[in-house]
Amino acid sequence: MNQKFLDVMSDEGPVTIVTINANPASVVNTWMSYVKIDEKNDLLYIPAAGMHSIENDFAKDNHVLLTMGSKKVEGTAGPGAGFHVRGTGQFLAEGPEFDEMKKRFPWMREVLQVKIAQIEQKI
Repeated sequence: MNQKFLDVMSDEGPVTIVTINANPASVVNTWMSYVKIDEKNDLLYIPAAGMHSIENDFAKDNHVLLTMGSKKVEGTAGPGAGFHVRGTGQFLAEGPEFDEMKKRFPWMREVLQVKIAQIEQKI
């Protein structure tokens, strides 16, 4: 994770989560401020109230694509930076990360953990 990605994630905006190998693909959204970043282990933790379509797709393939961006962060060609994050996901219904996230987001039912394989700046 580089500083530009972290700067984008510190802004407020949507994060789109797509199951990239599902047919048809499932798409859900959340907010960047909801995402917990574990830089040391290349993990993202995202509270899930719904996300049933993503969870159902994981039974066959747990590869995901996340997109996020901020017009406040300088990009490759002027104002605005955006990223694609590729990785694998799993839903957690217990454990320390679940407990921590549940305190912040009492409405969640599970936590989507994404193991980052690649972060690519698009703009």
